[in-house]
Amino acid sequence: MSWQLQEAKNRLSEVVRAAKTKGPQVITVRGREEVVVMSIEELRRLRHAGSRSHKGWWRSAPKVDLAIERSRDAGRDVDLG
Repeated sequence: MSWQLQEAKNRLSEVVRAAKTKGPQVITVRGREEVVVMSIEELRRLRHAGSRSHKGWWRSAPKVDLAIERSRDAGRDVDLG
């Protein structure tokens, strides 16, 4: 099943329950599939199926750029008196 991010946040318990009983749950952001919530059993099965070590499994994952750009906007001037 697919969940919009806001809906998944509001119904997290249901998302987790569905991941455990129905399989991986896809979460979308602005209509694009972004992440998957899955049970630990499913994760372990996938790890074993690939017959890779834990470290090797993570190393083979797609690289993610974690750089975050922050706005340089300092706000606005307010006349306090």
